[in-house]
Amino acid sequence: MKTTLIFILSLLMGIASAQELAVVGKDKKFGFIDKSGKIIIPIEYKQAGNFSDGMAAVNVDGKWGYINSSGKMVIDPKFDRVKAFNSGIALVESNKNWMYIDKTGNEITHFPASDKKYDFEDGIAFIRQTEKVGFMDTKGNVILEPTYKDIKSFYQGWAKFSENEKWGLLSKDGKVFIPAEYDEINVSDNKIIIARKGTEWGLIGTDKTFKKVEGATKIWQFYGNNSTITYAKKDEKLGFIDTKGNWVIEPKFDKARAFNQGLAPVYVDKKWGFVDGAGNMVIQPQFKDAETFSDDGLAPVKKDKLWGFIDKTGNMVISDQYDISVAMFGMFQGGDEKGFINGLARVKYKKQWGFIDKSGQVVGEWFDNAENFSK
Repeated sequence: MKTTLIFILSLLMGIASAQELAVVGKDKKFGFIDKSGKIIIPIEYKQAGNFSDGMAAVNVDGKWGYINSSGKMVIDPKFDRVKAFNSGIALVESNKNWMYIDKTGNEITHFPASDKKYDFEDGIAFIRQTEKVGFMDTKGNVILEPTYKDIKSFYQGWAKFSENEKWGLLSKDGKVFIPAEYDEINVSDNKIIIARKGTEWGLIGTDKTFKKVEGATKIWQFYGNNSTITYAKKDEKLGFIDTKGNWVIEPKFDKARAFNQGLAPVYVDKKWGFVDGAGNMVIQPQFKDAETFSDDGLAPVKKDKLWGFIDKTGNMVISDQYDISVAMFGMFQGGDEKGFINGLARVKYKKQWGFIDKSGQVVGEWFDNAENFSK
C-alpha cells in the first residue's frame, strides 16, 4: 500500500512539474500563470524568462537565478546575465565571464576551449576556434572538430553549414549529409529539404539529388510535420507545390501563406481568402489580413484594424476586437506564433495581454504583458 501511494504521489508530482506556464507582467513585475489562468508563481520578479527544460530565469534585485515550475529558487540569483536551460545546461555571465552551469548551479569546466560559448540545443553546442566552427555533446565530447566557417542551429536532425560560400547539411554525428553546393538550403517541418542552386529552386529527395521545380523563383518551407503542400513563386505570382515538386495549384495569387487543416490563406485583389488543396476558393477574399489555420481549427483574420478568429467554414466565431502582434519584453522573448496553440490564443485587448479559449472566453485576467506557454 505504501509503495502504491509513493508511486501515485510521484506520478502526480511528475504531472505537476510538466505543466506549461506563461510569463505575465503587471506593474513592472513578472510571474507565471497556468492554463486555467491561475497565478502559480507570484508576480514579484523584476524580470523573468520563459520556462525551458523545466527551469525559468528570474531577476531579483538586479541579479539572475533560476526557479523550477513550483516557484522554488533552485539556483540563487547571482549572475549578471543568463540564457535559457537546454539539455540540462545553461550559459550564464558573472563579472563579464560567460560559463556553463548545470541544474545545481555548478560551473562545468571540462568542456573544450572555444573562442565563443554557444547555447546547447537538443544535446549539441557549437565550439569556435580560429574562425572555424565544430560542435560537442553535453559531456564535452567533440563530435566535429572546428572545420567550417559557419554552422546554423540543428533542425529535424540537420544543421546548415557553409563551405566555400555554399551551403549544405550536417548530421548530428558531424558527417556531411548534403554537400555544400547550394546557394540556399532549408529544412521543412516535414523534413523535406528546399534548396537553391544559382537561379534554380528545387527539392532534395531521399536519394539526396536535387529536383528542380519548373519555373520556381522561390519556395517556402512546408509547414507542419504532416504537410504535403507548400507555397512557391513563379512569374511574380504564388501557387502551391507538393512534396515531389509538382505544381498542384498554379501560381495566380499575389500573396500566400502555409496550408494547415486543408486550407491556406491567399491574397487576391487586395483581400485575403482561403483555398483548399485543389485550389478552390473555399472562403472568399474579404479580409484585410489573414494567418494560417492552427491545429485547433481556427484562423486569425483582420477585417479592419483588429483581429478575430474564423472557423473552417469562414464564420467569425470570435469577434475582431484583438491584436495578435508578438509581445516583446525583458531579456527573454516568446516565439512569433499567432493564433491558437493547444486550445488557447495569446491576444491583446485595450492595451493589455491575456489568453482566450476557443469560445472566446478570457482565461484568467488581463496583464500588462504575457508570453506563450512553455515548460
